[in-house]
Formats: sequence, C-alpha cells, structure tokens
Amino acid sequence: MLIQLRHSVFIFFALFASVSKADSLPYYDSAEFTPKWLDADDPAIDDLHRIAPFTLTDQRGHVVSSETTDGRIYVASFFFSSCPGICPTLRSKLSRVQEEFLSDDRVKILSHSIRPTSDTVEVLNQYAASNRVTSPNWHLLTGSQDAIYQLAKGSYFASEDFGEASSLDEFLHTENLLLIDQHRRIRGVYNGLSDASVSYLLKDIAELLDTEATPMTTSTSAAQPCH
Repeated sequence: MLIQLRHSVFIFFALFASVSKADSLPYYDSAEFTPKWLDADDPAIDDLHRIAPFTLTDQRGHVVSSETTDGRIYVASFFFSSCPGICPTLRSKLSRVQEEFLSDDRVKILSHSIRPTSDTVEVLNQYAASNRVTSPNWHLLTGSQDAIYQLAKGSYFASEDFGEASSLDEFLHTENLLLIDQHRRIRGVYNGLSDASVSYLLKDIAELLDTEATPMTTSTSAAQPCH
C-alpha cells in the first residue's frame, strides 16, 4: 500500500511538472523558429539567442536602445510608412496591443522602418498622428539602414531577401510579430495578418507579465531625447 501511495505521489508530481512546463512559453533560438521549452532554472537558457544591442531613433526624435527595453517585454515588427501592401493590416493588429496595454510601461512595441532614409523622424511623426499611434510605448524606429537590416536578419531572423524591392513601391519584409522578453530573448512568433494569431500574442504577453516581468516604477530606461 505504501509503495502504491509513493508511486501515485511520484506520478502526480511528474504530471504537474509536465503541465507546468507545457504551460510556459517556449524560446526561439534559430531562423527555423523551432520552439524550445526549458525550465526556468535550466542553465541552457543563458546560452540562448538574444537580440543584439541597438540604438535607433523614434518618431518623437527620442533615442530608443536596448537599454530602453531592459526589464520590459516588447513586440517587434517591420514596416515602412508608404507601404501599400501588408503594413496597414499589421498596424491595425498592433493597435490591439496598444489598446490592451496602453497604460502598462512594461510592454512596448518597436516597429522598425525598412526604408529609414525616407522614413525620417518628421515623416514617422506624421504617420503616427495619421494612424492613431498614440501610446508613448509604441516606437516607430528609423536610423541607419545597415543597422536595421543587420538587426532584422541577425537578431530577428528575417529572410535574406529582406528589404529587396518586389515592385516600384513595395519592398519585401516579414509579416511576423515577435515577442521579446525582458532579457531580449524571442518567446513567440505570430502572423501579424491573422486576428487569431494576434489574440495568442495578447495572451502570451499577459502570461509573460504574470510570470516574469517586474513593475517599472522609474523612467530611467525610457526613450531619451535625441540631441
């Protein structure tokens, strides 16, 4: 009887550990976007892919860097202001993130322009005003094209044809939205054209907030004016 009881207890804890692990968000470590589920205390986490340090400028003329996102969760996307194709749909889906987490400084949106030479601070500021990008936590980013493309391909695993012209007014970029945790690791990949996929994104942001993120009570990591 005692042996059976111990066996039952072992099975219970094994199942509990399995369910807990399955309920956690995976990590993404390569361009294949193969999910990896790891326990929080697994030392392998320290060796996982991280978004490289970056320094860009947003639509308000503020410097936005990897320090801006320290300790915060963010959604990364790519667009350009004159995009006639997928960008309006991506923007409308990201608006759901803006609305859901409008007053939560632990959640940011980083939308990187793939045409930064034409998407100047002034252009992006007008674009934000015209498209209800109102949250101070939604950053439309411009800067060096080389830096943005290197970040896209090397950190966010965009395809090698990223940014190439597909027509006179359209350029190849990804419809993926990527969820980045407070340690700059990729925790989710979502189809930014799909309502259902973005609903999963919202749920996963909330899960990361519940399990990992800590409240931000100071503005020391906020975007800074560009001088």
